[in-house]
Amino acid sequence: MAVKKKALISGVTGQDGSFLVELLLKKGYEVHGIIRRASTFNTSRIDHIFQDLHADKKTFHLHYGDLSDANTIRKLIQKIEPDEIYNLGAQSHVRVSFDIPEYTANVTGLGTLRVLEAIKDYGESGGKKKIKFYQASSSELFGSTPPPQNELSPFHPRSPYACAKAFAYYTTVNYREAYGIFACNGILFNHESERRGETFVTRKITLGVARIAAGLDKKLYLGNLDARRDWGYAPEYMEAAWLMLQQAKPSDYVIGTGESHSVKDFVVTAFAAAGIDNWKKYVEFDKRYLRPTEVNDLVADTRKAAKVLKWKAKTKFAELVKIMVAHDLKKHGVEKP
Repeated sequence: MAVKKKALISGVTGQDGSFLVELLLKKGYEVHGIIRRASTFNTSRIDHIFQDLHADKKTFHLHYGDLSDANTIRKLIQKIEPDEIYNLGAQSHVRVSFDIPEYTANVTGLGTLRVLEAIKDYGESGGKKKIKFYQASSSELFGSTPPPQNELSPFHPRSPYACAKAFAYYTTVNYREAYGIFACNGILFNHESERRGETFVTRKITLGVARIAAGLDKKLYLGNLDARRDWGYAPEYMEAAWLMLQQAKPSDYVIGTGESHSVKDFVVTAFAAAGIDNWKKYVEFDKRYLRPTEVNDLVADTRKAAKVLKWKAKTKFAELVKIMVAHDLKKHGVEKP
């Protein structure tokens, strides 16, 4: 019987973490996740995995820890001895990063350094495995760099979050080059799903539309409708992350759909998916949702991922919006139109 591969995931309770757990379990991994201690349960996205009576309870484990705590990270790596580490944990809300920049830098930036340093220490102390590392980088790195953006495009971060991600990106590259660690950056463009956090603009829109359809709200308040993004479906992007660690050599990859749509496009498509006419009647501008510095247009050039990873986005924009709207309509007891 083949020995199970072990994976350690930070940010396991987030959107991406939950989809990655499902993917790795299907591939026969033993999966370990790091969760922060909280006074309320924050495992809703992964509860169904534990509730699945067909799942082997010995294949999925949760451990308390935090990316701000280097000692715990080091202990977990020494104890678990994972084959692969996926660093998905972060303070990941761009707008909020302007309000808590120091915390964002500590967790999103220095957190990556702490994990890589622990991997280095594990290897230097005679660790049995050559651990592979995946860093969740972001298209926010490109900021105001004109689209389309690829692996050679210059970075121009426009938020404390993006600055922290730039530190994490270059730290990953440095540890790869300096210490021979198999470390990859996945520069993922915006990826959404029915599990997206409710404060992110896409989910805020689909939830708002569902609440309007259910008669619970009369208005949806939004900021910049002109910002354009490359939106894809999160489960497919976790497949790309896994593929990066299966290659013969570590490298960095841009992941996206190659299509650009505005926030307004998302709004129009979401209201149409719910069968609601005249979206302008329900949407109001609120300057509180504007960023001090905006990112105008992000579009992925994914030729490297297509060539090396053989990966291509399957779910396109309109289908993604319909998936999210259908989920939130059902959540509020509204039948699809």
